[in-house]
Amino acid sequence: MRYWHPFTEEAIEQIKRDGITKLVVLPLYPQFSISTSGSSLRLLESIFREDEYLVNMQHTVIPSWYQREGYIKAMADLMEKELKSFEHPEEVMIFFSAHGVPLAYVEEAGDPYKAEMEECVDLIMEELEKRRVHNAYTLAYQSRVGPVEWLKPYTDETIIELGKKGVKSILAVPISFVSEHIETLEEIDVEYKDLALESGIQNWARVPALGVEPTFISDLADAVIESLPYVGAMAVSNLEARQSLVPLGSVEELLAAYDSQRRELPPPVTVWEWGWTKSAETWNGRAAMLAVLVLLVLEVTTGEGFLHQWGILPLFH
Repeated sequence: MRYWHPFTEEAIEQIKRDGITKLVVLPLYPQFSISTSGSSLRLLESIFREDEYLVNMQHTVIPSWYQREGYIKAMADLMEKELKSFEHPEEVMIFFSAHGVPLAYVEEAGDPYKAEMEECVDLIMEELEKRRVHNAYTLAYQSRVGPVEWLKPYTDETIIELGKKGVKSILAVPISFVSEHIETLEEIDVEYKDLALESGIQNWARVPALGVEPTFISDLADAVIESLPYVGAMAVSNLEARQSLVPLGSVEELLAAYDSQRRELPPPVTVWEWGWTKSAETWNGRAAMLAVLVLLVLEVTTGEGFLHQWGILPLFH
């Protein structure tokens, strides 16, 4: 974890003690953002650059996984279950509340977070519609801090507006969180619930975080297994420069390489496979240079060979 035990640095030390040589990096954020996944990946990058053991580490990154079927179905399962707790489930407003990010990240730095969040909500609602759940829904962003403008609409302002419009029942869905913590247990369960009741909303419930929900955990395991053939395909390209093919050193490079659908990944490879792979290019080139050197030595020492036959080298007597 970034801000509590086990810290990233502690996990890395355990990896080294265990003699691990290949990694699948799986950020536990469903949607990618510079401020979440990007922050964790940049920390890993800085650790990799400074450690002789890690500089040769073969790895791949699963940048986001909000669109995976298992995750979507697990979210829909939890939501469908909670809706049944209301006296009139069909009248409940589904309220997706996501962690906010500064607006400048999206508009100036190109952070894909907002687009991925909206797509994620659409995918979940499509799944619910297949189950004949057709509730109204909305998306808002919580946890803004500081004087800068954050993604809108804000969760607190949206709750007040819904109360004014006569909405009486809300099901809160913490869409960007997969575990329970202060932003679900305190901010949503206490602060936003109190605000909702004060705003005229009579019925309030929240979908629990996914936690270790079996469908969700199984899908994450599948995501890792599916990524195993890619380990090494995105390995270090220039060991001397210590520059990763998953560029995490700057926001611009990070976003240039980021692809939530993994369309730009090279095909799965075996590290020593012949063909146009990074390792193959290196070793094919070395083999070719060695072959040329051997032929030249034979030409000079024996006086026989193609170069003499073609008159490029003089014959030795």
